[in-house]
Amino acid sequence: MVDVQKLSREAFERLEAEYGDLTTRGRIEIAKKIETARELGDLSENGDYHAAKEEQGKMEGRIAHLGKIIRNSEIVDIVDTGNLTVQAGCVISIRYEGDDDVEQYLIGSIEERRDGLTVMSPGSPLGQALLGASKDDTVTFQSPGGPLNVTVVDIEI
Repeated sequence: MVDVQKLSREAFERLEAEYGDLTTRGRIEIAKKIETARELGDLSENGDYHAAKEEQGKMEGRIAHLGKIIRNSEIVDIVDTGNLTVQAGCVISIRYEGDDDVEQYLIGSIEERRDGLTVMSPGSPLGQALLGASKDDTVTFQSPGGPLNVTVVDIEI
C-alpha cells in the first residue's frame, strides 16, 4: 500500500524543483568530482574518490526519496470558510492541560517545513487526535506517560 503525502502546492513545487536540480545539475557535478578524483590515481587510498562516491550515494538516496514523494503526493489547498479545522498544512497553536505555554506546530509532512515552526505529523498520536478539531476544542491523546489533554488555541492557514 502506498502512503499518500499530502502537500501544499508550495511544498510540492519546491520538491519538484529540488528533484529537477538534483537529477540534472547535481548528477553532472558529482560525476565531475568522481572523474577528477579518479585522475588522482590509486582508488583504494583516494579519499577524494571515496568522499565523492559517498556524496553520490546520499544524493541518489534523496533523488529516490523525492521521486517517491512526488509520485505519491496529493496537493491540498486549504480554504478558510470561517470554520477552520485542524488539517494537513495548517499552523496550529496548542496548550497542554495544566500548562500556560502555547506551542505552535505545522501539521504535515517534514517536507512542508517552514522556518521557525516544528512539524507535527498528522499520523502521530497527537496529530491524529488533533485532525478535525476546531479552535477551543480539547482533545485527548495517548502519550507514553498516559493520556494527555490538549486545547487548540488557534488555527492558521
